[in-house]
Amino acid sequence: MFLKRCRLITLTVLAIFLAGGTSAVAQSGEQEEFLIVAYNVENLFDIDGISLFEDYRAEQYKPLHLLRKLQNTAAVLATMQDGRGPEIILFQELEGDQTPSKRPHNYAAILKKYADVSLEQMLLTEPISDDIRDLPAEAFLLKALQEAGLDSYEVGIAEYRPDPVRTVAHVNATFSRFPIVETRTHHSDGARGTLEVVHKIGGYRLHTFNNHWKSGASDPEAEKIRLGNARVVRDRLASIVSENPAADIVLGGDFNSQYNQRQSNPAMASTALNDVLGAHGDEAAMVAGKAGILYNLWYELPEDDRGSDVYRDRWGTLMQLIVSRGLYDCHGIQYRDNSFGVLAIEGLNAQHGTKMPIRWAFADGDGSGYSDHLPVYAKFRVVKDKAPRRFVELENPSNETVQAKEPRKVDYGLALKMELPKINNLQSDDEIKNLQKLGHLFRIEAKVSGDKPFRVKVFEDEYNLWAFDVEMRKKVYERFKVSDSMDFVGELGVHNGNWQFVIRDLEWLTPPPVEKMP
Repeated sequence: MFLKRCRLITLTVLAIFLAGGTSAVAQSGEQEEFLIVAYNVENLFDIDGISLFEDYRAEQYKPLHLLRKLQNTAAVLATMQDGRGPEIILFQELEGDQTPSKRPHNYAAILKKYADVSLEQMLLTEPISDDIRDLPAEAFLLKALQEAGLDSYEVGIAEYRPDPVRTVAHVNATFSRFPIVETRTHHSDGARGTLEVVHKIGGYRLHTFNNHWKSGASDPEAEKIRLGNARVVRDRLASIVSENPAADIVLGGDFNSQYNQRQSNPAMASTALNDVLGAHGDEAAMVAGKAGILYNLWYELPEDDRGSDVYRDRWGTLMQLIVSRGLYDCHGIQYRDNSFGVLAIEGLNAQHGTKMPIRWAFADGDGSGYSDHLPVYAKFRVVKDKAPRRFVELENPSNETVQAKEPRKVDYGLALKMELPKINNLQSDDEIKNLQKLGHLFRIEAKVSGDKPFRVKVFEDEYNLWAFDVEMRKKVYERFKVSDSMDFVGELGVHNGNWQFVIRDLEWLTPPPVEKMP
């Protein structure tokens, strides 16, 4: 049980983002907790053959790719809550339908229509009907979740609006097991629209804002577009809070900003997430009414556990869940304190040891991997308290205001402490070249068979050996000559149709043996 005592706090309205007020209360009682997940699924496109990205046009992107993508996405979410999956999912990076229907999609009717046809049959039985080709990405995803045992979702989809200057290919989608009573799309120039959904839960209203801001966290020009995202969301929040200072609001998604964007980018004149939106890490001050009402849940985790994506060997925190002060009172929807986490399942959507996300890949095969982002999640519940203005009593509240400028580095040495599978225990090169193994780590015994490009031989086939860092690559190539034996840890990959092993740390060369667990 996670029930906490609620304590009385006098509300002080400092500004439009300082919550207060005395909303009506209902009879005592409680409801089972529920789970909210934010998940950027990395380019989930439909199969109508019309795409703003060349890679996802019919010549390269096949129905089998979509099937693998859907099944892998569903498999990740099905690991949650004993297979039930989350109650609310904020999805990012679904293709904005380039062949939209004249009427809004009836998703329940779509599921009913194809109830006796599996997703595999829909996508792999030729010829594929025009009706199936016309389905949008979110309809396929809904079907995939249902087949994985994740059922009863209503769908809110953002309005797709092309931008005259920048390529905007994606929309956000929110799946909810609770009734959706309202949806709005909030647009800003050069950006994907932010999807607001109002859920009816236990008689109360929960607002979720599904965000996917402009990419390029460290790019000042991209930050200008994100400032537009933040202003639009901030203004809408101000309107909600002015009507109900204790409103229950969750902001989630891919903000393409670090949780400490201000400290990470001191040269930026203003940052969207921290300066404009006002998301911060002082949980205790927020609950006490002495700080802005938006608390970033990344501060719930120790610094060494903060990370949902990797860029240039450093962890990023682009995926976020941000909660309003109203979610800490003892009325309506309440955040379960310290329930925030990152869904990194080693051997599935994350590498063994490093926990780096296994990203989606399809250009060199039938499709494999998951996403370049790990999902983030948090738990909530319904509470009813006859006494107004009571707030949850925090355990280990965060009061962080300053963070290190540099995100933490990926600890590649962790892989050496794992009993990784051995490539040489497989039976043949055909077993090695399994697309479902892409992105995963292996221990490899091989012989250097060439130097331009540098390659090694396992069984009867050659594999390129690669390191993204130029200096590291030079050191590897200088250390080993043709005919030398190598014992190393490598990440299986494919580039331009050539299979390869990627070295991400020099410690991966001639690694020490790992003692088997007793």
